[in-house]
Amino acid sequence: QVQLVESGGGLVQTGGSLRLSCAASGRTFNIYTMGWFRQAPGKEREFVAAITWSGGTTLYADSVKGRFTISRDRAKNTLYLQMNSLKPEDTSVYYCAADRFRLRVLAAEYDYWGQGTQVTVSS
Repeated sequence: QVQLVESGGGLVQTGGSLRLSCAASGRTFNIYTMGWFRQAPGKEREFVAAITWSGGTTLYADSVKGRFTISRDRAKNTLYLQMNSLKPEDTSVYYCAADRFRLRVLAAEYDYWGQGTQVTVSS
């Protein structure tokens, strides 16, 4: 099993920046892909970005391209999401996730999840 713990959320004004972190522990050798998702009240969990753990191949949702950057530190078993030019519509609980098999964009396909960290962007 893999355990994931997010941190770095908070309150920021429109145009500001935050960096989220996700620390992985447990059987981390099983991880092939790690990703970030977000879920606002009354909404489905939506894909934000993902990265393959070994090769570093990335995918981004159109809504965050050019503003968010996903990265990882394999030695620290840590995933990051640098969020710049934040907008009120970015307000959500952000979750990190890990998958054993391939680069994925559907939440239902991921094997492991963190508890989430709140990001609030004020207008």
